[in-house]
Amino acid sequence: MKAIIFAAGLGSRLKPWTDQHPKALAPVNGKSLLERNVLYLQQFGIREIIVNVHHFADQIIQAITDNHGWGSTITISDETDQVLETGGGLQKAAWYFKEESDFVVMNVDILTNLHLDKMIAAHQQANCLATLAVTQRNTSRYFLFHPKGELRGWRNVQTGEEKPAGLATDPQYVDLQQKAFSGIHVISSQIFSKIQQTGKFSMVDVYLDLMQNNPIQCFDHSKGILIDVGKPESIAKAETLFQ
Repeated sequence: MKAIIFAAGLGSRLKPWTDQHPKALAPVNGKSLLERNVLYLQQFGIREIIVNVHHFADQIIQAITDNHGWGSTITISDETDQVLETGGGLQKAAWYFKEESDFVVMNVDILTNLHLDKMIAAHQQANCLATLAVTQRNTSRYFLFHPKGELRGWRNVQTGEEKPAGLATDPQYVDLQQKAFSGIHVISSQIFSKIQQTGKFSMVDVYLDLMQNNPIQCFDHSKGILIDVGKPESIAKAETLFQ
């Protein structure tokens, strides 16, 4: 199985580090976020990875080259002309997965002890279009799932925005459960023939467009460790949990 690590973001929450460096190379106990996630994927036998780059792309490429991919074969998806967000970034890298039935997607700024093998097994057993790692934690934006675990919508609790509109008053959406997305997906390669968007777009919109006619499920790992290393204080917390 192959994977993509999204590393093209500007990392504005990690300033001042990201004024001179990409967030992918932010160090946690001497190892960059990118290195840690490459090694994380290796634990589950995944050693073929494509990494999208934009902000200080040259630094990421140099780090990969200097470290021989930390033992993995790493391909670069170049977004230096324009950052394409998660959906556009995945679509640009679609060629890399043409021989795969399923693949893994993760954000570079996520550190976790999620049992990825169990998530992959659940995805394949359910024959889903996509499986999204989630936890029960406080955040501003949530995916909304049917009690059986199927995706039904999205909500921003700060602004009140919901997708699809009218969720709160529609009887078919009663008992939906809010779950926070962990930035890790297992996706069937069939998704590439179903994506209608082009250019710069988010995977959130892809999932919300496809959920009615395609099974998209959650994999809850609330009992494990998950850190979104998007702020300087998150690095300090990560260093207490990841040696």
